[in-house]
Amino acid sequence: MSAAEAMPALLVAVPAAVLACQAGASLLRRLGQPPVIGEITMGIVLGPSLLGWLWPAAQHWLFPESVLPYTSVLGQLGLLAFMFLVGLELDLGALRGNSRTAVAVSQAGILLPLGLGALLAFPMYDHLAPDGVEFTPFMLFVAVAMAITAFPVLARILVDRGLYGTPLGALAMACAAVDDVAAWCLLALVVAFSTAGSPLDALTAAGSTVAFGAAMLLLVRPLLARWARGRADRVSDGVVMVLLFSGLSVSALATDMIGVHTLFGAFLFGVATPRGHRRIEASAARLRAVVVPVLLPLFFVHTGLSTEIGTLAADPVQWLWTGALLAVAVLGKWGGAAGAARACGQPWRQAMSIGALMNCRGLTELVVLSIGLELGVIGPELFTMLVLVALITTAVTSPAVSRFVSAGPATPLPEPAATAPAEPRP
Repeated sequence: MSAAEAMPALLVAVPAAVLACQAGASLLRRLGQPPVIGEITMGIVLGPSLLGWLWPAAQHWLFPESVLPYTSVLGQLGLLAFMFLVGLELDLGALRGNSRTAVAVSQAGILLPLGLGALLAFPMYDHLAPDGVEFTPFMLFVAVAMAITAFPVLARILVDRGLYGTPLGALAMACAAVDDVAAWCLLALVVAFSTAGSPLDALTAAGSTVAFGAAMLLLVRPLLARWARGRADRVSDGVVMVLLFSGLSVSALATDMIGVHTLFGAFLFGVATPRGHRRIEASAARLRAVVVPVLLPLFFVHTGLSTEIGTLAADPVQWLWTGALLAVAVLGKWGGAAGAARACGQPWRQAMSIGALMNCRGLTELVVLSIGLELGVIGPELFTMLVLVALITTAVTSPAVSRFVSAGPATPLPEPAATAPAEPRP
């Protein structure tokens, strides 16, 4: 079907996804949950798990097969812009004064779930690995999926709970920053290994990715900072927006040509873009205002269309695997981060709060899972299980933090900062 023929269906699918996700986000926000919970849930509701099961004709009318390639492209563009915003908001300056604890907590929150996930992959491989997938890529991907923390959702929870700018909030942001960088580096290695034809190709892709990242930080970032200080004020906001979007697109193309996913390039360009400049911040805010409410819902709907809970309901053994994944995710991430924070001298309530925040997976986990499904490393059944794990672990984060903080922190927390950060999530 040509683009002109698909346009009427696209004009139905886009507003349906946008309005549904906005309604879900608004409802969950009123219930004290991060809006991403509502968006993920509405994506599942519009998929075969509910709407396709109750009323297949309605789902086909809203999202016919002919329009899915176009909505997928729009959703992927939204993801690229979102990953740029995540990189732009990543503040490694939060490590000041927290570097020792942040590194210990983040590494424990990565190594323990990595190890537990790798162990769980051994019995899971024969039952859930797609045909033709070797054990090593499957095992590595399951391990990395257990080690993800949603940095943007974590920051949003801290703002909503009045904890941003407090000692707890600063430490949690520092831990999440280190965790985010380490997890994306690990995922880049897994993608390179999964797509390479030989170990030498994988090493070449990994080395090229490291070199590209170093060039972005050591060459591109100083050039952008010099331009922002000297000439950015002489051009319009529209020109700055065009330059930023072009930069993230070229960077995404570069990592795609290297052999890793386009999202890594957009993320690296966000990290390399200087923060604090008025024109850059204004352009990022405008980009966020379009990406978050309009383009990302299309990604949530595509995730929902690939999530079919009915396949789990037909087999009780599948629910046992889901429970095992959830147990490994919580024990590895929450337990590892909380244990490391306690070992570094944090009060146990504060340590448990940090563990709960690090256990938040949110949209970042969905991005990782979509990469695994796209590469064929995981199948639809395991994809559905991991989506449910991401949904549950994100949903329990906010109540758990409220419980431990309201129960009386061991050290008094100052009032939150007067200004909250501009977050990629609403």
